[in-house]
Amino acid sequence: MTSQLRPDLQLIADWISPSSRVLDLGCGDGALLGWLQENKNVIGYGVEIDSDNIVRCTAGGVSAIQSDLEVGLAGFGDGSFDHIVLSQTIQAMRQTEQILLEMLRVGREAIVTFPNFGYWENRWQILRGRMPVSDTIPFQWYDTPNIHWCMLGDFEALCAKNKVRIIERVVMDKGKFIHVLPNLFGSLAFYRVTADE
Repeated sequence: MTSQLRPDLQLIADWISPSSRVLDLGCGDGALLGWLQENKNVIGYGVEIDSDNIVRCTAGGVSAIQSDLEVGLAGFGDGSFDHIVLSQTIQAMRQTEQILLEMLRVGREAIVTFPNFGYWENRWQILRGRMPVSDTIPFQWYDTPNIHWCMLGDFEALCAKNKVRIIERVVMDKGKFIHVLPNLFGSLAFYRVTADE
């Protein structure tokens, strides 16, 4: 087995079926796909905008293409993948609703994770008159790529509006599962979703 994944990536990996077809949007250095290929025998592809990360993917044996997700997923056919992953990227997308729908056109199931803006530390920093900076929101307001902040209820409302069925929701903070008041005590949200039939 390869090295241990970060807790957030391990949860995503746990949700992915062995020998499935996986598309990782904003795949970074390909750590998740590399682990899935070695440990779950998946056929995986990544999409990444950063050329240095594309080089890292290739060096690690991960197939990845350089592309801007804002232009959509037109290069992928309907139902091409079993799982589509969008990890901590949806809040940086201009066309948030469109990318969610495209993911469910291209894949049977989507896994979406995002920093929860409702987390208590974020609220506390706002009350103190500053935009939040934390482990899951590591940027200052003036250099952040994040443009669409949301909380659990916001994402769930987006899913309901678009007839997207939530299969499972998990909320974590610092690698631990949060069960009590997740919108207040969870810093990172994970959703498995599919198109409602």
